[in-house]
Amino acid sequence: MISPDIEEYNRSQTSEEVLICDALAKVIDANLKNALCKVWHRHPVWFLDGNPIVGYSKQKAGIHLMFWSGQSFEEPLLKASGSFKAAGITYDSIEKMDTSIIRKWLEKSEAIQWDYKNIVKRKGVLERLK
Repeated sequence: MISPDIEEYNRSQTSEEVLICDALAKVIDANLKNALCKVWHRHPVWFLDGNPIVGYSKQKAGIHLMFWSGQSFEEPLLKASGSFKAAGITYDSIEKMDTSIIRKWLEKSEAIQWDYKNIVKRKGVLERLK
């Protein structure tokens, strides 16, 4: 179930961005059935066992969908993001979204996980969970 704080985040966007955010929240929530979702560091994020898996945020270019372990998915549409294992894609219109591809990435996000939950305890070292 999509949390009220995520619904509020989505409603705070422009009309096109609301469509993108709502579509992303719906497909993520439907496919990550055991995930907890909440606004974390001011952005919607889904967690499995306390580990961040996927989230999205507003950026200048559009709504950025990010998978914390996305670089390990070996998906050419996902571009590396940051200095760890994250990768994502940015959508500037609802027409550019392909939910069948997003569902495939969500399956991979459950199967391939790096342990971000304990990254501070391990002093910035990531270990593969799955």
